Amino acid sequence: MKKLVTAPHGLHGSLTVPGDKSISHRAVMLGSISKGKTVIHHFLAGDDCLSTLAAFNAMGVKSERDGETVIIYGNGIDALKEPAQPLDMGNSGTTTRLLMGILAGRDFETRLFGDASLQKRPMKRVSEPLSHLGARIDLTDNGTLPATIHGQKLHGTHYQMQVASAQVKSALIFAALQADTPSTIIEKLPTRNHTEIMLNQFGASIETATDQKTIRVVPKPELTGQIVEVPGDISSAAFFLTAGAIVANSRIRLERVNLNPTRTGIITVLQKMGADLQIEALPTDGEPLGNITIATSQLKPIQIEAADIPAVIDELPLVALLAACAAGTSSIRGAEELRVKETDRIQTVVAELRKLGVQVEELADGMIIEGRNEWAINNDQLDSYGDHRIGMMDAIAALKAPQSLRLAHADAVSVSYPKFFQDLQKLLGGGQA
Repeated sequence: MKKLVTAPHGLHGSLTVPGDKSISHRAVMLGSISKGKTVIHHFLAGDDCLSTLAAFNAMGVKSERDGETVIIYGNGIDALKEPAQPLDMGNSGTTTRLLMGILAGRDFETRLFGDASLQKRPMKRVSEPLSHLGARIDLTDNGTLPATIHGQKLHGTHYQMQVASAQVKSALIFAALQADTPSTIIEKLPTRNHTEIMLNQFGASIETATDQKTIRVVPKPELTGQIVEVPGDISSAAFFLTAGAIVANSRIRLERVNLNPTRTGIITVLQKMGADLQIEALPTDGEPLGNITIATSQLKPIQIEAADIPAVIDELPLVALLAACAAGTSSIRGAEELRVKETDRIQTVVAELRKLGVQVEELADGMIIEGRNEWAINNDQLDSYGDHRIGMMDAIAALKAPQSLRLAHADAVSVSYPKFFQDLQKLLGGGQA
């Protein structure tokens, strides 16, 4: 049980948040299936991304890691070897789902398993779309891990996606790269496009139509290793953006943060809510990035609808927390995807906000939140439920509490942000990171 700190004097200083988790995963994957050396700078060395690195090591890919720098010595996708043991995905849904697409076209069989939380998460949403390219993947009767991927030759397809998911889209793209003819993938709503951006950097031919939803993939058996500069993770920065907005007497600067428009939903939300926020764009050859400054803000309520969800899916617990601090009634709708994350995030967010004395109504696809400036804590024992984002949301909420709170299962935070509590302490001291 970890004691959480309050911030009676506000938060001050600047931070460089960890490397983007989504981009770190994909850099390891692309380096591993390309020919030549790939150097990844500002890699996120969290548990999830290390699961990806370990999986490719187990398939014969050599790599070196020195802190936030990873070097991968790729020999191409055809050099991947059948692992001697089933591959452990840990808690990483990204590793699992994207690997399904890569391994579906290999000439060997692979078995994937994960921790107790991951083994409850739905995987049929990936295996079923992949079957349209000829993939053969066995899951449990419940459509969960463990999975057996029977690698075989794949064919091109024209597929209309049923869920708005960057993970499912990326798995389809990885499989389509190995098919015998080009494929077209049509999204329900545009989702984060890191896979497309990075694949083109490595030499693939991925075309996105002007509607931002139709993607054409030309098979490309040979990719070339690259240097990848991973920007700061907007999903990690979002915790401090939220803290800066809701905690009195605060001013925080977050440096070199990813500003990919498919990921900046939290910035759009903060702007709509009237937050005191400035962005300084920086020059870059890859993903857009910049510095963000946030200060204590008088927040207005917000209404989030289904079309808003893909750009803010990982930050929705924080949107709920921002709404809990706004003057008036906010709503989040069209977010049923939250029920199949590391936890049922609708249920867990509602439970945690109620402990803080916030009035919240749970909906099948979201929640309605009555915001208020002062909370009356009715339970000082918060819980991450083993979900890293819920644990960090709780720690940010506790900054504003009139008394100290405690957090059960605080170690879950290391999945995506191993130094979260140290970085938070720096801002409490007003120091530089």
